[in-house]
Amino acid sequence: MQVILRQIGDCVIRRCEASDLISIMEINMKTLPEHYSDYFYESLLAELPEAFLVAEIGGRVIGYIMCKTEYGFSNFKKLGFVKKGHVVSVAILDEHRRKGIGRTLVEESLKGVQIKKCDELYLEVRCSNNEAVRLYEKMGFIIKQRLKSYYRDGEDAYLMTIEFTY
Repeated sequence: MQVILRQIGDCVIRRCEASDLISIMEINMKTLPEHYSDYFYESLLAELPEAFLVAEIGGRVIGYIMCKTEYGFSNFKKLGFVKKGHVVSVAILDEHRRKGIGRTLVEESLKGVQIKKCDELYLEVRCSNNEAVRLYEKMGFIIKQRLKSYYRDGEDAYLMTIEFTY
């Protein structure tokens, strides 16, 4: 059963289902240079369905966000291992951008990661993607580090993160 998490106009934000994965892979191929194996999508859906979300208009998936959890050194505390959420990928078809869908996907995935009691959430974003960087900053993410030559094409990424307080 599909549960609608949020609605923006005619766009519905809901949790991903296995039947959505082909559409998600197609969106990934159209919008991003980084691609993943079928198994990778399936494993993220199995691991963290609370933060693997789709945006849908008229029954057609037009965007998604997928996250995973991991343990590692905190981006905020000097010492100690923490449970972290990681935004692996977020994409929206070009014709549906600049409508608040991306922001809503990120907001809802934040809730999903918090359900799993993560201490923080982080992501990597191309340094040239000024629009996304500004959006994440407005949402409370801060730039923690510049990752040199992070992407295959040699472009740097910003590591951006947000800390949760429970």
